[in-house]
Formats: sequence, C-alpha cells, structure tokens
Amino acid sequence: VKPTDFHGVMPKLLVKPGDKVDVGSALFFDKYNPDIFFTSPVSGTISTINRGERRKILEVVVEAAPEDAFVEFKTGDPKTMKREEIIALLKEAGMWPVIRQRPFAIIANASRIPKAIFISGFDSSPIAPDLDFIMKDEGEGFQKGIDVISKLTDGKVHLTLNADYPPCKAYASAKGVELHQIKGPHPSGNVGIQIHHIDPVNKGEYVWYLSPLDVLRIGNLFSTGKVDTTTVVALTGSEVKKPVYYKMIQGAAVESLINGNIEEGHNRIISGNVLTGEILNKKGYIGFYDHQVTVIPEGDHYEFLGWGLPGLNKFSVSRTFFSWLSPAKKYRLDTNMNGGHRAFVMSGEYDKVLPMDILPVHLLKAILVEDIDKMEQLGIYEVAEEDLALCEFVCTSKTDVQQIIRQGLDLIKKETE
Repeated sequence: VKPTDFHGVMPKLLVKPGDKVDVGSALFFDKYNPDIFFTSPVSGTISTINRGERRKILEVVVEAAPEDAFVEFKTGDPKTMKREEIIALLKEAGMWPVIRQRPFAIIANASRIPKAIFISGFDSSPIAPDLDFIMKDEGEGFQKGIDVISKLTDGKVHLTLNADYPPCKAYASAKGVELHQIKGPHPSGNVGIQIHHIDPVNKGEYVWYLSPLDVLRIGNLFSTGKVDTTTVVALTGSEVKKPVYYKMIQGAAVESLINGNIEEGHNRIISGNVLTGEILNKKGYIGFYDHQVTVIPEGDHYEFLGWGLPGLNKFSVSRTFFSWLSPAKKYRLDTNMNGGHRAFVMSGEYDKVLPMDILPVHLLKAILVEDIDKMEQLGIYEVAEEDLALCEFVCTSKTDVQQIIRQGLDLIKKETE
C-alpha cells in the first residue's frame, strides 16, 4: 500500500514490521483527516516499511499469508441507512479513498455534499482495459454500490458508457443512474472531460467520481461486511508478448504479472497508461487507482541530427516528418523526448487535443506566475493532470504540463480551502 498514491495525504502509521494484519486492518490514517483509514488488502505480516527522503513513507509492504482472514464490518441496507452512517462505514473499512472529487482530484471531502457523482464506465486512454468486459457479470454488486453512493448526494448519479458498443448487462440494468453515451478519441473517456460537458464544476461546487470496479467493491462491503480487495488489471504495451487480463489483489507486485511475458531489452514498466502512469521497477507494486500495467521500450537512444532526416519511420503529431504521408502506419513508440525544454511555442496543438472550453496555454502561464484570479477565470477548478496529458504529449516545447497543473491545483487549494 503506497501513501504516495493519495495526493495530499500525510500518513500516520498504525503498524510496524512484524505485526500481523487481516484484510481490512488499518495500516495508517491521514494526519489531516484522522477518521480516514487505509487498510490492508491481504492477511499476513508487515514485511517492510519503505521510506524516502526525510523518512517519507513510500510503501507499507505486507507479506501475504496462505489464506485470508477478514475484519468483519457491519452490513446494512443503504436505502434505510443515514448518510453519516454510510460515510462512517466506508471510512472505517478503508473504502473512502476510492471516492475522489473535482476540483483538485483528491480524496473526497466528506463534509461537503457533492452536486453530482460520476461513474466513468468508459476509459479511452491508450490500450486501456475494457470496463464493459470487466463488469459484465457483476450486476448485483454494482447495483448495491449505486444504492450506497446515491445516498451521498442530493443530485444525480451519472454513469458514462462507450457509445460504440452495446453496454454490458450490469450497466444496462442499473437503476438510479442517468446514462450518458460517450464517443470520440482520447481524452473523451476522462471523467474530467465528461464532467465538463455534463455538469461542470464552478467555484464552490463539488463533484465526486469513482470507477465501476470501486462501486462494485462498495456494494460487496455492504452485502458481506468484508472488504473486497480484488481488482482486474490489464497487462498491455508493445513489449508484452501476450496481452492479458489478471484478476488479482489490489497493490500486488508487478513482478507476478510480467514474468516470462515481456520482450527482452531495456523496457519501461508503467503502473497505469503511458500518458499518466507511474514508473515502476520490476520489484514495484501496482497503484491503488490503476487497472492497467503498460510495458514499452525505454527511450535511451540518441540520434545525431535526427530532426534533419526525412523520418519516414518516426511518429509526429505536427507533421514534422514525411511519415504523415502514411497515416495508417503503426509505430513502436518509446519514452524518448526527442528534444529538450524550451519556451512556449504558440502552435495551437493543445487546443486540438483538449475538448474543453478553456485556454490551456493561458491557464498554464497563470499558474506559473501564481495569479490565482486568472487561474479561476481560466478554469482551474475543472481540470486535473490527466485531462491535459495529451497536451504534454503533443507539446512542441516539451513542457511538463501535468506537473504545472498539479502545482496550480495545490496552490489554489491552499489559498481557498
């Protein structure tokens, strides 16, 4: 379990190496929100607590026991429970962190009442897992989860689906939600883009969101009284010999997925997708919010005057190379930046890949000069890093767009909350 997966959380440990834990045992809590617990996904023994600079807690590693034992939580019918009771149970069981909020893209503030809740059932990110396939036989638990989260808002619960395919039975039969069909290239599947077009966030408003798998896990908690820590992870990428879905425990070691199934060579292993994921080593662990592991070549090669060649085998968004004459050509992309940082170039490329009514370059400049009024006027409350990830990918200037957006979100939260 990695505290770094939860932005803004200051972990306070409740365990030490050698302690025995069960599924649902609290490992740490948030210093600023001491009623929010983060629990163990397995039974076993606390193996190590890995720390970074200034003793920052990076990982709480649990060595799994042969069989799981569960902490028993109370069950209940969400339709008859009060909102406060539901929130208290979710926090105690360690399930509250699955619910995040806009603005700021952080764990939801339970003291706020959101104007809506979004369940994003469509992921358009590169080679993303098919959420319809993952959820196809989970209708009962999914509906129970919807019944739970619908008690957390006075507004609507929105379920967004891929318009290109018929919805799976779990989605089609869901009650108490408003269905939306989403179509188009990435980032159409980003929940931030969906919120922007369906129920946009203004200053002082809050919208919560979570994945269909997390809705299912919430439903299972209220049905069984046990924390469901299973998840489905897709192993993807050009260096994977056989792309495959794994049903596994949340936070599992990535080594168990990739052994014998990736090409030889210097590869980059990513928890998540290539645009927003976290770099892992072969001994790393899958992120709390990730349902995908991607393996691509490491871009550790350099080419003298590469920009001056025709580049028939090089991918380019801006038609820098003659490869644009072959639009159907497929590429084995690596992580090479193909250039260094430079001043903003007003090329208009950002606007082509960001389907939001904001001015991305102007917003980034407002963040860099810490002009809070301008940031608010330019839509800072509506965005998160993932929404502008494609802007970073196509950026002529190699600007760290996502990092700048997070700096802006942290600043405005500090000044306004």
